[in-house]
Amino acid sequence: MMNHVHTTRCGFQARPYIAAMLCLLLTGPFLFGQPAADFETRQAAFRQAALTNLNNHSLPVQAYEGLPLSEVHLNDLMNGMLERETSDFVLVVLMRILCLTDAYDDRILPVITQLPFWLRENEDLRVYWSENHMIMWMSSDWLMAERFDWTVDDDLRKRLVHYLNLKIEYGYYEFFSSVYFPYTLSGLLNLADFSQDMEIAALANSAAQRLLRDVLLLVNDQGAFFPAAGRNYVGKYTSALDQNHDKVNYLLTGHGQAPTNASHASAFLATSSVDFSDVVASWRSHVNQSITLGHPLAQVDQLHADQNDIDKVIFQWSAGGYFHPDLAEETLWMLEELNLWEHHDFNDFAGFEGFPAWVASTGSVILASITRSSVLTGVNIDIYKDGQVSLTSAQNYWSGRLGYQQFPWVASTGTIAVWTQSGEVKANWADRNSTNANTHLPYIQQNDNVALIMYQRNGDLPLFGFDETDVALYWPEDRFDETRQQGRWVLGRENDGYVAVYRHCDTIINGHIACDDERGQTWAVVVGNRQSHGSFDAFEAMIGAAQVRETWRWDWRKFTFQYVARLQVDGKTIEKTW
Repeated sequence: MMNHVHTTRCGFQARPYIAAMLCLLLTGPFLFGQPAADFETRQAAFRQAALTNLNNHSLPVQAYEGLPLSEVHLNDLMNGMLERETSDFVLVVLMRILCLTDAYDDRILPVITQLPFWLRENEDLRVYWSENHMIMWMSSDWLMAERFDWTVDDDLRKRLVHYLNLKIEYGYYEFFSSVYFPYTLSGLLNLADFSQDMEIAALANSAAQRLLRDVLLLVNDQGAFFPAAGRNYVGKYTSALDQNHDKVNYLLTGHGQAPTNASHASAFLATSSVDFSDVVASWRSHVNQSITLGHPLAQVDQLHADQNDIDKVIFQWSAGGYFHPDLAEETLWMLEELNLWEHHDFNDFAGFEGFPAWVASTGSVILASITRSSVLTGVNIDIYKDGQVSLTSAQNYWSGRLGYQQFPWVASTGTIAVWTQSGEVKANWADRNSTNANTHLPYIQQNDNVALIMYQRNGDLPLFGFDETDVALYWPEDRFDETRQQGRWVLGRENDGYVAVYRHCDTIINGHIACDDERGQTWAVVVGNRQSHGSFDAFEAMIGAAQVRETWRWDWRKFTFQYVARLQVDGKTIEKTW
C-alpha cells in the first residue's frame, strides 16, 4: 500500500502538507473569500493544531501528513479495544490509518481481525443496529474486503448500498444528534475517501453531504449547535464550541472558536478529500422552515423488502423500532434466533424468552405508552434560526408517552441553551436519567420564533414505574449577561440574543425552576435579538403584553376532560386542545 498522495486543485501531486503550501502560495490571493478555499485553509490550520497538541484523535492527521504515529497515543487508542462496547469507534480510526499508510499494517491488522464486523449469535457487548454503529461496522468491513482480501458475508454490499440510499433520500433517524452524527460521518468519510467501488464511494459522498447540510441548518453564527434531537445527552447542551461536533461545524462554517486539538470526527473531516463546497455554501444565518426526517414506520416492509430477515430487523431497530406493536414479533424472533437475551440492550426483556411471538405483540400493545415512543422515524421538525438565536422543536412527537434520549425542544441565545425535561428533578442536572431523558414527552406547536409546550402524561405510565411528572427548566442564570422576570416569564440576554420562557408555576425544586403539577402543565418559549426586536427593554415589553391561558374543559362526546391552552405573544396565536 502506498503512502497517501493526493492531487490538489493546483495540479500537484505531493504529500498533503507540501501540496497545501504550494497551492496556497500560488493561488491564495485569488481564492480568499471563496467558501471552498476558506474551508481548505481551516482544514490545514486544524491539522497543524492537531500536530502541535497531540492526542489520540491526532493519529489520522499524522498518517495523512506522512508522519510517524505517536506510539503513546496509538497504544492508548488500541489498548483494550477488543473488550470495548464501542470498539467500532476505534475501528474506524484504525481503518483510516490503514488507508493512509501501510506502515502500521502489522500492528493493527492482527488486532482488528479478531473483531466480529457484523452481528452474530450470542452477542452480549457490541451494538450493530443503531445508525452510527451500522455505518462504522459496514464501512470497515467493506474496506477490509477491498484492501486485505477480508472475507465478508454475501449480503454486505446490498446492505451497505441500501443504507446509503436510505440516508440520501430520507435523512437520518438519529436526527440532529450531536452525540452520534460525528461517528456516522466518520464511517461515511472512510468510504467516500477510500472505497475502490465507485458507486459506493459516490453514495457515501452524497450521504455525508446530506448529513452535514442538515446539521448546518442549525449551526448559529456563534458556531453553536443546539437542536431538538432524536438521540442526545445533556452534556451536549450545557456547553458549546469545544466538543466533537463543534469542531466539525467550525471547519465547515468558520464560526465559533478555532480548535486547538483534534476530536474524533474533526480529524476525519480535516483529512478528507471530499469536495464539501456545496455544504459550506449552504450555511445561512437565517433559517425558518419545517422539515420531515425519516419515513412513516408503515413503510418499513416495503423499504427493506430486499434485505435478509436479520438485516431487515436491524434496519428497523436503527429507526427505533424495537417493541413497537407493529414490529414486536420480529424483534422477539430476532432475539430468539441469535440468542441476544444477555445483551445489555435487551436483558430487561429476558422474561419474554421462550414465549411465542404473539406474546411480544400483545405485550407491546399493553405497554404502548412505552413501546411506541422509541421510534425515531417520520418526525417533523420546526427550525427557526436568526443570527445567534435559535429555536427548534419536534412537532406533536409522541406526546404523553415515555421519552428515551429525545430532546423535543431547545432554544438558544448564542452559546447558551435552554429547554425543559420531565422527570425527577436532580440538584445536578447531569445526574438525570440519560436513557429516559423524559418520563413523558410534551405536545409542541411552534410558529416561527414562538412555541407552545404542553405536558400531560399518559395515564398508564405510573403503572409501569414512570410516575415522576415534574417538569424542570434548564436555566443557567449565572451565564446570561442579564436576566429579568415578567410574571411567570423569565427572560435572559446573551449579548444581543434574547430568550423568554413562560413557567407553568413559580416554584423551585432542588434549585431549579420546576413544577410538580400532575394533571398537566403549560410552558412557552420566545426567542429574539436586537435585529428582530430592538433592545432588551423592547423585547421585555413585548413579553409583558403576552397572554397565556390554560383550562380543563369537559367534553360530553368523549365523556372526559380536555386540557386546553392558548398562547398569544409577538403577534402570534397558538392554541391546543388535548
